[in-house]
Amino acid sequence: MSKDFDWPVGYNDAKERLGERFSRLHLDTKILASHAKPLPNADPVVVPIYHSSTYRFKTIAQFDEANHGSNFVYRRCGNPTTENVEVVINEIEGGAGSLLYNSGLAAINAVFWEFLGAGTHLICMSPIYRPTLQIQQWRLGADISLHSCSKYIGGHTDVIAGVVTVANYDNWKRLKLQQLTTGSSLSPYDAALLTRGLKTLALRMKQISENALEIAKFLESHLKVTRVYYPGLESHPQHKYAKEVMNKFSGMIAFDVGSAENAIKLVESLKLIVHAVSLGGTESLIEHPLSMSHGKQLLRDENGPSVAPGLEIQCWHRKRRGYHWRLEASLGSARMVIRC
Repeated sequence: MSKDFDWPVGYNDAKERLGERFSRLHLDTKILASHAKPLPNADPVVVPIYHSSTYRFKTIAQFDEANHGSNFVYRRCGNPTTENVEVVINEIEGGAGSLLYNSGLAAINAVFWEFLGAGTHLICMSPIYRPTLQIQQWRLGADISLHSCSKYIGGHTDVIAGVVTVANYDNWKRLKLQQLTTGSSLSPYDAALLTRGLKTLALRMKQISENALEIAKFLESHLKVTRVYYPGLESHPQHKYAKEVMNKFSGMIAFDVGSAENAIKLVESLKLIVHAVSLGGTESLIEHPLSMSHGKQLLRDENGPSVAPGLEIQCWHRKRRGYHWRLEASLGSARMVIRC
């Protein structure tokens, strides 16, 4: 090793704080008091996982300063790792501020609890459970945007999270106060996974959308498929409206194979596509909503429109060139093959 190598040994901050008293401490106390003093110019490329539950204060007066003297207090009240993701998502949304929650439902409940009261009227889609469409919500007059970060934002089927973005700062303050009171914020470990997912979000969505459109066209042309529901298809009844607010049409496809029996047979015959609920990860998933995630009570309303007992497929994002995958099932004598 070169004699010019002069890398410094890490310095114990406790020795500086306690001076000579440090040497007189019991070993157990030394261990508890010691921690490396951060290098003054250390600036990691990736935001670290700050898993501390509480933060140091230099003085009592600092606690009473605005924003506690530019310091975090307790993890439930705020965390650098989580705040980093909130900043990034808010830039995507173009809002006044974003807040991360420990699930998509927690994010929805936060909005309902804060802004809806007894006697309030709520107008929603039927069924209300739908894939999120990425639109310019503020231009269309929205005050609040919600996302399940467990899906495309996370993108790897390994995190549960939700986010709320608001159009004005006053609403952000109301939700922030509620969040630190109810303890519904996201953990820094999950936030770090979202940071990773956000870095490839644009690339993944482009490929996912391209693959999904190709698959939707294939399914639409197949004799055993009676109907395909995908907003990127010209046959979709809302296609012209989808084009006004969407550049790509995402990766969710619903299609009907005639009966629940046919649908179940198809799902259980697949070899490569994963039979599971959810969406947005690196896997292609398929499920039969009528008998799984949604159920008859959600899909069928005696006073509403009939919904076919079809299938939902979530497309993965492998490049079409050089990769081949198959959607295989015994639908009579037919075998469906898709190349991507």
